[in-house]
Amino acid sequence: MVPHSPASRFAHLPPSPVADVEPPHDCPLCPRLVAFREGLRAEHPAWWNAPVRAFGDPDARIAVVGLAPGMNGANRTGRPFTGDFAGILLYRTLLKFGLAEGVYEERADDSLRLKGVAIVNAVRCLPPQNKPTPEEISTCRSYYSLALDRLRHARILVALGQIAHQSAVRTAGGRLADYKFGHLAEHVLPDGRVLIDSYHCSRYNQNTGRLTAEMFERVFARALEVRDA
Repeated sequence: MVPHSPASRFAHLPPSPVADVEPPHDCPLCPRLVAFREGLRAEHPAWWNAPVRAFGDPDARIAVVGLAPGMNGANRTGRPFTGDFAGILLYRTLLKFGLAEGVYEERADDSLRLKGVAIVNAVRCLPPQNKPTPEEISTCRSYYSLALDRLRHARILVALGQIAHQSAVRTAGGRLADYKFGHLAEHVLPDGRVLIDSYHCSRYNQNTGRLTAEMFERVFARALEVRDA
């Protein structure tokens, strides 16, 4: 395999708040994801096509836990939730609650910056059909765990979807049976962090009405209440 170097157009990407523990650009750990990545590099050589780095404030008190990069979002642009449908609601909500500044323009070279919040995906590489296997989730959990260690001020986690919820629980040393996922469910994890669950802000969940903007905003309103308590 020939190592892939990001094109110069990605030099503008904001630095990761956990730069020293990010997976390598050509991470070899999950064979299925590597094969998928290599195929996309051949098909779309101008895309990021690599593990997506965390984004946000290194002193964040809130960490948003995502699932994995989207095909036309982070896997293309190199920044979490940037360029896909899910990112529109996420960044609009962060801006509304003062957790971001600038303007989100659905591209990684816009003026958007996060304040007091960071975003880390449970799985860093794009999985086929947005469905990582249990083994892939488990393998990538080491990078998620290291990222949380670096985000030492992040005592509140907002999990977007059940896989993100499960990674947060398992990383903290909890048993899934003791922490049931549910929208706006709130848990104190064994490591002392507070986990607040949300349905994922995916296009499907929004289009079917499973998640509305008001429901999503209540999650972040609660996260701020816990932060400021």
